[in-house]
Amino acid sequence: MDSSTEQLPRPRVSARLRALRFDAGSLALNLVASLGRRGSTPIERLGTLDRLREWCDGVGLRLHGEAVTEELLTELRTLREAAYDVVAAAVHGRAPAAASVALLNDRARPAPPQPLLRATGTGVEVDGADRPLSGRELQSAVVRDLIAVLGDPERREALRACDSSLCTMIYLDPTPGRRRRWCSMRLCGNSAKAAKHRRRQASAAPAGS
Repeated sequence: MDSSTEQLPRPRVSARLRALRFDAGSLALNLVASLGRRGSTPIERLGTLDRLREWCDGVGLRLHGEAVTEELLTELRTLREAAYDVVAAAVHGRAPAAASVALLNDRARPAPPQPLLRATGTGVEVDGADRPLSGRELQSAVVRDLIAVLGDPERREALRACDSSLCTMIYLDPTPGRRRRWCSMRLCGNSAKAAKHRRRQASAAPAGS
């Protein structure tokens, strides 16, 4: 076979790598994390309507049934990339694209529903806390969460990118001293330790063995 047309084997993508992440530290960052392995070959974790429903369940939001559409899925991916551009800019000390900022500001405008108090014969109840969201309300909730993270100096300072060159997931580091290097010790941390161990074994092996 001509080497110029030979196809290289695709990297193996396990179910673990395709799993949605809900450990980034905020609603908006969990959406950003729905595209995995940005540092290598990206893995789409929000590829179907079922995955959209699963993501909403994971972050504790409910959508109107009619809002679960391919159009919303496309809009969320566009929002996700704008959000990534902005938070990555904050982490790496650069300016985000003006188009990313404009898109996020546009999506923030439709206010999500606000729960209200209602007096009853025995006290008060909360109305509207569990009302399903429209697609635009969902996006507004995500962007407003992102704005809250970036607008809080302490949380903004806690933004980190995973040290794994394959992963680069952005998360909030809640640890004292902000010394956490990996998005997850169980995932990227253990993988990095295993790779370091293999390198040590290889360097210690006798020549020609």
